[in-house]
Amino acid sequence: MRDPAVALALSFGLGLVPWMPGTFGAAGAFLLYPLIMPLPWGLQCLLVLLLLWLGCAACGRAARALGGEDPSVIVWDETVGMLITLVLVPATPMSWLLSFLAFRVLDINKPWLIGTAERRLRGGVAIMADDALAGLASGGVVWVILAILTHLTTG
Repeated sequence: MRDPAVALALSFGLGLVPWMPGTFGAAGAFLLYPLIMPLPWGLQCLLVLLLLWLGCAACGRAARALGGEDPSVIVWDETVGMLITLVLVPATPMSWLLSFLAFRVLDINKPWLIGTAERRLRGGVAIMADDALAGLASGGVVWVILAILTHLTTG
């Protein structure tokens, strides 16, 4: 953790949780989101893109330092992926809960393009890309669920 890239890749220690480090990494987004939530939406998106770009470099460097393609302690990808979802959905507790569930399901199961990105890319880009795509997809899933719930409750 002396290396700043490793510290970032481990989401400042969340990746060291002995069970479900990815889930804890995703939950780490809820610590960052209140810091960026007051910003205009465009600036939130720009900041998330910057964190994604930093993650590509840091996670690649950390993977080389720790040995392996994508060690389970590297969870910055989950943190940023979840943050992507949070920026895309309404800022409500219901949306946040749905976001977390949708993101974890998509991140764990890696359907279609999400799994393809993980299999075909290499290094830090591969580590970050599947979670960024899961974040985008889970944002869409949440909007669909909210639309269905609205339709069901308002007729």
